Amino acid sequence: MAAFNLTPSGPSTFILMGIPGLEAAHIWISIPFAMFYIIGLLGNFTVLFVVGKEPTLHKPMYVLLYMLALTDIATPTSVMSKALCIFWFNLKGITMGCCVTQMFFLHTVAVMHSTILVTMAFDRYIAICNPLRYAIILTKGRIAKLGFLGLIKAVLFILPIPLLLGTLPFCSNRVIPHTHCKPIAVVKISCGDITVNRMYGLVIVFVIVGLDLMFIALSYGLIIRVLLRISSKKAHQSALNTCTAHICVMITYYTSGFFSPLIHRFGQGIAPHVHILLADLYFLIPPMLNPIIYGVKTKELLDKVRKYTCRKRSPGTLNLACVMRGGEAMSLIINGALSQFY
Repeated sequence: MAAFNLTPSGPSTFILMGIPGLEAAHIWISIPFAMFYIIGLLGNFTVLFVVGKEPTLHKPMYVLLYMLALTDIATPTSVMSKALCIFWFNLKGITMGCCVTQMFFLHTVAVMHSTILVTMAFDRYIAICNPLRYAIILTKGRIAKLGFLGLIKAVLFILPIPLLLGTLPFCSNRVIPHTHCKPIAVVKISCGDITVNRMYGLVIVFVIVGLDLMFIALSYGLIIRVLLRISSKKAHQSALNTCTAHICVMITYYTSGFFSPLIHRFGQGIAPHVHILLADLYFLIPPMLNPIIYGVKTKELLDKVRKYTCRKRSPGTLNLACVMRGGEAMSLIINGALSQFY
C-alpha cells in the first residue's frame, strides 16, 4: 500500500510515530487491529439495534447495556481512526487542538464506561437483594439521571488534563512515540516541569477507578451476604447466571485499565513498542469482547438476536445461525449487525 509522507511539523503540530521500532510492520499490525475494531463495531451496533428495536428489552439492565455499547463504539473509534491513518497512509501529523480533543474525548468516555459498570453492579444488587422493589427503585428515568451525573463527573475529572497540558512548554521535540495522544506520552516530550501532570494522572487512575471498584466490591459483597443466607441451590445458580456477564466485562476492562498506565509509568525495563501495543489493545479488546460476553451469557438478549438472524431461507430450511450455540454466538452477533444493512 502506498504511503503518503504527510507529516507537517509546524509550531502547533505534533508527530505521532505509531509504534517506534516496528514501522516496517505497521501494515501487518494494522490487520489484526482493524479486525478487532470491525468485530467490536459489529457486535456493539447489534446490541444497539436489538435493544432499541425490542420493547421487551427496555429495562434498566438493557438500557445500561445500551449505554455500555455506545462507549464501546466511541472508545476504539477515537483511537483507531488516527492509528489506521498512520499505519496505512503515514499521516502522522496532528495539531495541538486535535491532540487535546482526542485526549479529552477518549478519557471522558473511559470514565463514563467505568461509571456504567458501577451502575450495573448496583442494578444487579437491587435485582438479587431487593427484587420486589426493583421496578420502583431503578426506573429508566433514574438510569438516565445516573448516566448524566456520570457524564458530569467524567468531564470535571478529565478537563484538568488538557488544561494542565496547555500550560506546558514544548521545545524542538514534538515527536510523540505513540499511535494516539496519550497524556503521559505527550507530557514526557515537554521541556517543562511535568510533576503535576504525572501526579494528576495517577490520581485519576487510583481515585476514580479505585472508588468505582470499591462500590462494585461493596455491591457484590452485599449480594454474597444475601446468597449465604439462602440455602436454595437454584437461587444461587440464578444469581450466578445474572452476575457472570457483568463480572467478566469488569475483569477484561479493569485488568487492562490498571495494567496499561502502571506499566507505562513504572515498567522502565520493558521495550517501548510493548507499552504502545498494550495501550492500543486496551482500547480494542474489551469493546470487542463485551457484546460477545453478553450475547453468550444473557439468554434474553441472545434470543432476541436469534429473532433477527434466524430467517427462513426456504420452507423447512432455517438459517444456520438458528442452530449455533455457545462459542459460535459471535456469528449470531455479526449476522445480526449485517442484517441491518441487507
